[in-house]
Amino acid sequence: MNRFEFIETSLKRNIAVIELNRPRQLNSLNRKMVNEIVVAMEEFDRDENVRVIVLTGKGRSFSAGADIDEMMDDNPVSLEQLNQFADWDRFALIKKPILGAVKGFVFGGGFELALCCDLLIASIGTEFSFPEVGLGVMPGAGGTQRLTKLVGRTKALEWLWTGERISAETALKHGVINKIVAPELLMEETMKLAERLANQPLLSVRLIKDSVNKAVDYPLYEGMQYERKNFYLLFASQDQKEGMNAFVEKRKPNYKGK
Repeated sequence: MNRFEFIETSLKRNIAVIELNRPRQLNSLNRKMVNEIVVAMEEFDRDENVRVIVLTGKGRSFSAGADIDEMMDDNPVSLEQLNQFADWDRFALIKKPILGAVKGFVFGGGFELALCCDLLIASIGTEFSFPEVGLGVMPGAGGTQRLTKLVGRTKALEWLWTGERISAETALKHGVINKIVAPELLMEETMKLAERLANQPLLSVRLIKDSVNKAVDYPLYEGMQYERKNFYLLFASQDQKEGMNAFVEKRKPNYKGK
């Protein structure tokens, strides 16, 4: 029995799948839903049987954004007391790969949630947008920051200031997503990539993610020093020994994630 109210979770071999489950509301995000997503991710991140996490949405859209009805009467004091974005900060602490399979509308908070994923696959016809400016507000869960780091200052300002809808093709061109597929192939292609990553040495995958995330924020030299320490650390792993021995012996490696 699913213990969550607004999401559904499943485990397919060593791949965890989280589905947003408010299809009638186009998977608009309320606070409890965001909490459920991050709690499920943290549990899968700790689960030794899980190698990759896939995030997607039921129904026609990934997520049309935040639940405006829940927020419209908030004020600065209530938002501060709620610590509105505390759960959002926890997404950055997930160590395992997060793949997003998105379709339909990826708007506002839904776009911010998609940007928390490490890789994104979108179906043909998917649209992305930050429409908050039209409501007299702005993204607050990392949208201005993550988008700018991906597409640069001027393009980010254009999209954020106008609130225009961005096609999957434009998102691909600017590096927001990794691939566009036919709608009927969205989960199949995402799971195929997830399985490929799940078969890689777990510690290497985790430390590559860690190092790439640091590259976004660190100056080049400091980032290289951080990378070097992770490189050295992997030589203490069983998978490093197995991988190099398998290469020398011309056989397929059998990684244990240790």
